[in-house]
Amino acid sequence: MPEISRFYGILITMYPDDHNPPHFHARYGEFKAMVNISSGDIIEGQMPNKALRLIQAWVEIHREELNKNWEESIKENPDFHKIDPLK
Repeated sequence: MPEISRFYGILITMYPDDHNPPHFHARYGEFKAMVNISSGDIIEGQMPNKALRLIQAWVEIHREELNKNWEESIKENPDFHKIDPLK
């Protein structure tokens, strides 16, 4: 599972050929969640509120790049691109 970004102890990854809706995976300590790219809402899993707010702020800034990586994920040989961390 390719790492897309990492910030404040949060790891963001994306699977090749994953299912819809477009999403990414976030991990923070023992917490894991699938996060919808369009809304920033958790699809599955749990995340502490503080970490979720950071993730949602990051999604707002990088939604276009996330969508490009999602489009890449459906290709036969996806080329995921790193996305700048939240600063």
